[in-house]
Amino acid sequence: MPKVTYRYPDGVARTIDVEVGDSVMFGATRNGLGGITAECGGVLSCATCHVYVDQAWCARVGPPGDDELDMLDAVAAERRDNSRLSCQIEVSDELDGLVVELPDAQ
Repeated sequence: MPKVTYRYPDGVARTIDVEVGDSVMFGATRNGLGGITAECGGVLSCATCHVYVDQAWCARVGPPGDDELDMLDAVAAERRDNSRLSCQIEVSDELDGLVVELPDAQ
């Protein structure tokens, strides 16, 4: 099972196993991680699962789609070039070791 590391703004990191096909958001919520609110449950109608993809992983994760770009306009924390909504990042074997940083606000 691929591992995803979630880094908190205070530097604490937690690495968990996420099933292939699950989103980075579901991995966090199913494992009781704080910092990802996921109000809409992953249907791309809110921006409360905002993460920053570690720069080393951006190319493998790929860019956001048009609908995601629109939703990223509503994030509570600073929007960056590596901002993504974690509900839109599907975990695959190729993403084993992925690192995302949680913003200080959702």
